[in-house]
Amino acid sequence: MKIGIGNDHAAVDMKFEIVKYLEESGYEVVNFGTDTNDSCDYPVYGEKVARAVANGEVDRGILICGTGVGISLAANKVKGIRAAVCSESVTARFSRLHNDANILAFGARIVGVETAKDMVNVWLNTEFEGGRHQRRVDLIMKIEEE
Repeated sequence: MKIGIGNDHAAVDMKFEIVKYLEESGYEVVNFGTDTNDSCDYPVYGEKVARAVANGEVDRGILICGTGVGISLAANKVKGIRAAVCSESVTARFSRLHNDANILAFGARIVGVETAKDMVNVWLNTEFEGGRHQRRVDLIMKIEEE
């Protein structure tokens, strides 16, 4: 599986830790984020990862900024994206199981590295349940068409 990752200046160190974890777990990682601590604009990186997910360049995306909120808001503006902000593994699991989230977002100022790794692991290894949840995902996606 190919994972796109993006981040702003607040999450450079966390991003490097997550990339290392992903690669050691056998995932291919495409880095769309900044690699410096110089101030930058998180919407740029949220959009880059979201477009890569939407056009099939990568299978799923991970976004990290200070809180995960701003970068996910930018990603969710791209048609076909369901970016979920999570701060623990239960929400990460249900974002896949019930919402078929294709991007996981979290905050480097909110969660520690080990919690982030656990969320990533759970999120990547949880499949969408479908069934009654598909109808709800379809309703969410229909909003983009209106």
